[in-house]
Amino acid sequence: MRRWGTERVVGRHEPKVNEHHLESAGLPEDSRLRLLSFNIQVGISTEKYRHYLTRGWQHLLPHNGRAGNLQKIGELLGDFDLVALQEADGGSLRSGYINQVEHLAQLGAFPYWYQQLNRNLGKLGQHSNGVLSRVKPWVIEDHPLPGPKGRGAILVRFGEGPDALVVVMMHLALGARTRSLQLAYIRELIGGYKYQVLMGDMNPHASDLLQNSPLRDLGLLAPQVEATFPSWRPQRCLDHILLSPTLTLESVQVLAQPISDHLPVAVEIRLPGSLTADALPALSPGPRGPLA
Repeated sequence: MRRWGTERVVGRHEPKVNEHHLESAGLPEDSRLRLLSFNIQVGISTEKYRHYLTRGWQHLLPHNGRAGNLQKIGELLGDFDLVALQEADGGSLRSGYINQVEHLAQLGAFPYWYQQLNRNLGKLGQHSNGVLSRVKPWVIEDHPLPGPKGRGAILVRFGEGPDALVVVMMHLALGARTRSLQLAYIRELIGGYKYQVLMGDMNPHASDLLQNSPLRDLGLLAPQVEATFPSWRPQRCLDHILLSPTLTLESVQVLAQPISDHLPVAVEIRLPGSLTADALPALSPGPRGPLA
Protein backbone atom coordinates (compact mmCIF):
# COMPACT_ATOMS: atom_id res chain seq x y z
CA MET A 1 0.00 0.00 0.00
CA ARG A 2 1.34 3.45 -0.88
CA ARG A 3 2.59 5.78 1.81
CA TRP A 4 0.40 8.71 2.83
CA GLY A 5 3.02 11.22 3.91
CA THR A 6 3.42 10.06 7.51
CA GLU A 7 4.10 6.75 9.17
CA ARG A 8 0.80 4.92 9.64
CA VAL A 9 -0.01 2.25 12.17
CA VAL A 10 -2.64 -0.19 10.94
CA GLY A 11 -3.81 -2.76 13.45
CA ARG A 12 -5.38 -6.17 12.87
CA HIS A 13 -7.60 -7.32 15.72
CA GLU A 14 -9.93 -10.00 16.96
CA PRO A 15 -13.42 -8.81 17.94
CA LYS A 16 -14.35 -8.56 21.59
CA VAL A 17 -16.80 -11.29 22.57
CA ASN A 18 -19.94 -11.11 24.70
CA GLU A 19 -20.07 -14.66 26.01
CA HIS A 20 -23.66 -14.26 27.22
CA HIS A 21 -24.93 -13.43 23.73
CA LEU A 22 -23.26 -16.09 21.61
CA GLU A 23 -26.64 -17.77 21.09
CA SER A 24 -27.57 -14.83 18.84
CA ALA A 25 -24.48 -15.25 16.65
CA GLY A 26 -24.79 -15.99 12.95
CA LEU A 27 -26.72 -15.03 9.85
CA PRO A 28 -30.46 -15.70 9.39
CA GLU A 29 -31.19 -18.66 7.13
CA ASP A 30 -32.75 -16.41 4.48
CA SER A 31 -29.29 -14.83 3.89
CA ARG A 32 -30.55 -11.32 4.56
CA LEU A 33 -28.19 -9.00 6.38
CA ARG A 34 -29.50 -5.90 8.15
CA LEU A 35 -27.06 -3.00 8.31
CA LEU A 36 -27.32 0.18 10.39
CA SER A 37 -25.11 3.26 10.55
CA PHE A 38 -25.64 5.70 13.42
CA ASN A 39 -23.76 8.76 14.66
CA ILE A 40 -24.83 8.66 18.30
CA GLN A 41 -23.20 11.94 19.46
CA VAL A 42 -21.92 10.25 22.65
CA GLY A 43 -25.50 9.75 23.83
CA ILE A 44 -26.46 13.43 23.78
CA SER A 45 -29.99 14.33 22.71
CA THR A 46 -30.08 17.43 20.48
CA GLU A 47 -33.49 18.70 19.38
CA LYS A 48 -32.75 22.29 18.33
CA TYR A 49 -29.72 24.22 17.09
CA ARG A 50 -29.52 26.16 20.34
CA HIS A 51 -28.96 22.89 22.19
CA TYR A 52 -25.42 22.84 20.75
CA LEU A 53 -24.81 25.78 23.10
CA THR A 54 -27.07 24.99 26.02
CA ARG A 55 -26.13 21.29 26.12
CA GLY A 56 -22.56 21.64 24.91
CA TRP A 57 -21.26 20.96 28.43
CA GLN A 58 -22.48 17.37 28.04
CA HIS A 59 -19.53 16.76 25.69
CA LEU A 60 -17.28 17.20 28.74
CA LEU A 61 -19.33 16.22 31.78
CA PRO A 62 -21.78 13.42 32.64
CA HIS A 63 -25.52 14.04 32.69
CA ASN A 64 -28.49 12.03 33.90
CA GLY A 65 -30.22 11.72 30.53
CA ARG A 66 -27.36 9.94 28.77
CA ALA A 67 -28.19 6.51 30.18
CA GLY A 68 -31.77 6.77 28.96
CA ASN A 69 -30.64 7.81 25.49
CA LEU A 70 -28.25 4.88 25.28
CA GLN A 71 -31.06 2.56 26.37
CA LYS A 72 -33.19 3.83 23.47
CA ILE A 73 -30.30 3.34 21.06
CA GLY A 74 -29.65 -0.17 22.35
CA GLU A 75 -33.29 -1.15 21.82
CA LEU A 76 -33.11 0.17 18.27
CA LEU A 77 -29.89 -1.68 17.46
CA GLY A 78 -31.35 -5.02 18.50
CA ASP A 79 -33.14 -5.35 15.14
CA PHE A 80 -29.89 -5.36 13.13
CA ASP A 81 -27.04 -7.72 12.31
CA LEU A 82 -24.14 -5.35 11.62
CA VAL A 83 -23.92 -1.84 13.07
CA ALA A 84 -21.48 1.02 12.50
CA LEU A 85 -21.30 3.58 15.32
CA GLN A 86 -19.75 7.02 15.09
CA GLU A 87 -19.07 9.51 17.89
CA ALA A 88 -19.13 6.92 20.65
CA ASP A 89 -17.17 7.42 23.86
CA GLY A 90 -14.81 4.67 24.93
CA GLY A 91 -15.05 5.44 28.65
CA SER A 92 -14.29 8.85 30.16
CA LEU A 93 -15.70 11.36 32.62
CA ARG A 94 -18.54 12.47 30.34
CA SER A 95 -19.80 8.90 29.84
CA GLY A 96 -19.41 7.91 33.47
CA TYR A 97 -16.38 5.84 32.42
CA ILE A 98 -18.65 3.53 30.43
CA ASN A 99 -17.39 2.22 27.11
CA GLN A 100 -20.42 3.07 25.02
CA VAL A 101 -19.54 0.60 22.24
CA GLU A 102 -19.35 -2.27 24.72
CA HIS A 103 -22.46 -1.05 26.53
CA LEU A 104 -24.51 -0.90 23.32
CA ALA A 105 -23.27 -4.35 22.35
CA GLN A 106 -24.69 -5.61 25.63
CA LEU A 107 -27.97 -3.74 25.26
CA GLY A 108 -28.45 -4.97 21.69
CA ALA A 109 -27.34 -8.55 22.53
CA PHE A 110 -24.50 -8.50 20.01
CA PRO A 111 -21.96 -11.30 20.50
CA TYR A 112 -19.10 -9.43 18.76
CA TRP A 113 -17.92 -5.83 18.99
CA TYR A 114 -14.89 -3.65 18.43
CA GLN A 115 -14.03 -0.10 19.52
CA GLN A 116 -11.70 2.09 17.46
CA LEU A 117 -10.17 4.87 19.56
CA ASN A 118 -9.45 7.89 17.35
CA ARG A 119 -8.86 10.70 19.87
CA ASN A 120 -7.55 9.85 23.31
CA LEU A 121 -8.17 12.86 25.56
CA GLY A 122 -7.76 10.85 28.73
CA LYS A 123 -10.49 11.50 31.28
CA LEU A 124 -12.00 14.23 29.08
CA GLY A 125 -12.94 12.01 26.16
CA GLN A 126 -12.31 8.75 24.32
CA HIS A 127 -13.59 9.64 20.84
CA SER A 128 -14.35 6.38 19.05
CA ASN A 129 -15.99 4.52 16.21
CA GLY A 130 -17.49 1.12 16.85
CA VAL A 131 -18.73 -2.02 15.17
CA LEU A 132 -21.34 -4.44 16.53
CA SER A 133 -21.92 -7.76 14.77
CA ARG A 134 -23.97 -10.93 15.10
CA VAL A 135 -21.57 -12.69 12.73
CA LYS A 136 -17.97 -13.25 13.77
CA PRO A 137 -15.68 -11.25 11.46
CA TRP A 138 -12.82 -13.13 9.88
CA VAL A 139 -10.67 -10.00 10.06
CA ILE A 140 -10.98 -6.57 11.71
CA GLU A 141 -8.51 -3.89 10.64
CA ASP A 142 -8.11 -0.56 12.43
CA HIS A 143 -7.07 2.17 9.98
CA PRO A 144 -6.13 5.74 10.97
CA LEU A 145 -7.17 7.92 8.06
CA PRO A 146 -5.01 10.51 6.25
CA GLY A 147 -5.15 14.10 7.44
CA PRO A 148 -5.11 15.58 10.94
CA LYS A 149 -5.21 12.98 13.68
CA GLY A 150 -8.58 11.88 14.96
CA ARG A 151 -10.34 10.18 12.04
CA GLY A 152 -10.43 6.45 11.43
CA ALA A 153 -12.00 3.61 9.51
CA ILE A 154 -12.71 0.04 10.56
CA LEU A 155 -12.43 -2.65 7.89
CA VAL A 156 -14.42 -5.79 8.65
CA ARG A 157 -14.05 -8.81 6.38
CA PHE A 158 -16.19 -11.94 6.17
CA GLY A 159 -14.61 -14.75 4.17
CA GLU A 160 -11.33 -15.08 2.30
CA GLY A 161 -10.01 -13.96 -1.06
CA PRO A 162 -11.53 -11.62 -3.63
CA ASP A 163 -15.04 -13.07 -3.10
CA ALA A 164 -15.11 -12.06 0.58
CA LEU A 165 -17.54 -9.44 1.85
CA VAL A 166 -15.62 -6.33 2.93
CA VAL A 167 -17.33 -3.65 5.02
CA VAL A 168 -15.62 -0.35 5.85
CA MET A 169 -17.10 1.82 8.60
CA MET A 170 -15.92 5.41 8.85
CA HIS A 171 -16.36 8.96 10.07
CA LEU A 172 -14.85 11.28 7.46
CA ALA A 173 -13.42 14.79 7.73
CA LEU A 174 -15.45 17.94 7.18
CA GLY A 175 -12.92 19.50 4.78
CA ALA A 176 -13.20 18.44 1.13
CA ARG A 177 -9.45 18.12 0.50
CA THR A 178 -8.79 15.92 3.53
CA ARG A 179 -11.91 13.90 2.83
CA SER A 180 -10.69 13.20 -0.70
CA LEU A 181 -7.42 11.83 0.70
CA GLN A 182 -9.37 9.65 3.10
CA LEU A 183 -11.63 8.29 0.36
CA ALA A 184 -8.60 7.55 -1.83
CA TYR A 185 -7.15 5.54 1.03
CA ILE A 186 -10.41 3.63 1.50
CA ARG A 187 -10.66 3.07 -2.27
CA GLU A 188 -7.30 1.37 -2.13
CA LEU A 189 -8.42 -0.86 0.74
CA ILE A 190 -11.51 -2.25 -0.98
CA GLY A 191 -10.57 -2.27 -4.66
CA GLY A 192 -9.66 -5.95 -4.78
CA TYR A 193 -12.96 -7.25 -3.39
CA LYS A 194 -16.12 -8.19 -5.28
CA TYR A 195 -18.61 -7.49 -2.48
CA GLN A 196 -18.22 -4.04 -0.90
CA VAL A 197 -20.12 -2.02 1.70
CA LEU A 198 -19.15 1.45 2.93
CA MET A 199 -21.07 2.91 5.85
CA GLY A 200 -20.81 5.87 8.17
CA ASP A 201 -20.97 9.62 8.63
CA MET A 202 -19.31 10.70 5.38
CA ASN A 203 -20.42 14.38 5.39
CA PRO A 204 -20.98 15.05 1.65
CA HIS A 205 -24.09 14.18 -0.35
CA ALA A 206 -24.16 10.81 -2.11
CA SER A 207 -23.78 12.37 -5.56
CA ASP A 208 -20.45 13.89 -4.52
CA LEU A 209 -19.25 10.54 -3.21
CA LEU A 210 -20.27 8.61 -6.32
CA GLN A 211 -19.37 11.15 -9.03
CA ASN A 212 -16.70 13.50 -7.69
CA SER A 213 -14.59 11.45 -5.31
CA PRO A 214 -11.93 8.71 -5.58
CA LEU A 215 -14.80 6.18 -5.28
CA ARG A 216 -16.30 7.18 -8.64
CA ASP A 217 -14.84 4.27 -10.64
CA LEU A 218 -16.24 1.56 -8.35
CA GLY A 219 -19.84 1.76 -9.56
CA LEU A 220 -21.15 1.88 -6.00
CA LEU A 221 -24.86 2.38 -5.35
CA ALA A 222 -26.33 4.85 -2.86
CA PRO A 223 -29.82 3.48 -2.20
CA GLN A 224 -30.64 6.14 0.41
CA VAL A 225 -30.79 9.84 -0.47
CA GLU A 226 -33.08 11.07 2.32
CA ALA A 227 -31.66 13.71 4.64
CA THR A 228 -30.21 12.57 7.97
CA PHE A 229 -29.12 15.85 9.58
CA PRO A 230 -30.21 17.60 11.71
CA SER A 231 -32.43 14.92 13.20
CA TRP A 232 -35.21 17.31 14.27
CA ARG A 233 -35.56 18.85 10.79
CA PRO A 234 -33.48 16.84 8.31
CA GLN A 235 -32.04 18.93 5.48
CA ARG A 236 -28.70 17.32 4.58
CA CYS A 237 -27.81 13.75 3.64
CA LEU A 238 -24.55 13.16 5.52
CA ASP A 239 -24.88 9.52 6.56
CA HIS A 240 -24.68 6.74 4.00
CA ILE A 241 -24.54 3.02 3.35
CA LEU A 242 -22.99 2.47 -0.10
CA LEU A 243 -23.16 -0.92 -1.82
CA SER A 244 -21.36 -2.59 -4.68
CA PRO A 245 -23.74 -3.60 -7.51
CA THR A 246 -22.87 -7.26 -6.81
CA LEU A 247 -25.04 -7.15 -3.66
CA THR A 248 -28.84 -7.38 -3.78
CA LEU A 249 -30.68 -4.52 -2.08
CA GLU A 250 -33.87 -5.55 -0.26
CA SER A 251 -34.84 -2.32 1.49
CA VAL A 252 -33.52 1.01 2.74
CA GLN A 253 -34.81 3.46 5.32
CA VAL A 254 -33.80 6.54 7.27
CA LEU A 255 -35.25 5.83 10.70
CA ALA A 256 -37.33 8.54 12.35
CA GLN A 257 -35.47 8.18 15.64
CA PRO A 258 -34.28 11.66 16.72
CA ILE A 259 -32.17 10.40 19.62
CA SER A 260 -28.93 12.01 18.41
CA ASP A 261 -28.40 14.99 16.11
CA HIS A 262 -28.14 12.51 13.20
CA LEU A 263 -30.80 10.03 12.09
CA PRO A 264 -29.73 6.39 11.64
CA VAL A 265 -29.63 4.79 8.19
CA ALA A 266 -30.80 1.19 7.73
CA VAL A 267 -30.23 -1.06 4.72
CA GLU A 268 -31.17 -4.69 4.21
CA ILE A 269 -29.25 -6.74 1.65
CA ARG A 270 -29.43 -10.31 0.44
CA LEU A 271 -26.08 -12.03 0.18
CA PRO A 272 -25.03 -14.42 -2.60
CA GLY A 273 -24.72 -18.10 -1.80
CA SER A 274 -20.96 -18.06 -2.20
CA LEU A 275 -20.76 -15.82 0.85
CA THR A 276 -23.31 -17.48 3.11
CA ALA A 277 -22.01 -21.03 2.69
CA ASP A 278 -18.76 -20.64 4.63
CA ALA A 279 -18.05 -17.03 5.55
CA LEU A 280 -21.30 -16.30 7.39
CA PRO A 281 -22.61 -19.19 9.52
CA ALA A 282 -26.37 -19.52 9.87
CA LEU A 283 -28.30 -18.26 12.86
CA SER A 284 -31.00 -20.34 14.46
CA PRO A 285 -34.27 -19.55 12.64
CA GLY A 286 -36.76 -17.25 14.29
CA PRO A 287 -39.48 -14.76 13.42
CA ARG A 288 -38.06 -11.93 11.38
CA GLY A 289 -39.93 -9.59 9.07
CA PRO A 290 -38.67 -7.08 6.54
CA LEU A 291 -37.65 -3.58 7.47
CA ALA A 292 -40.70 -1.39 7.86
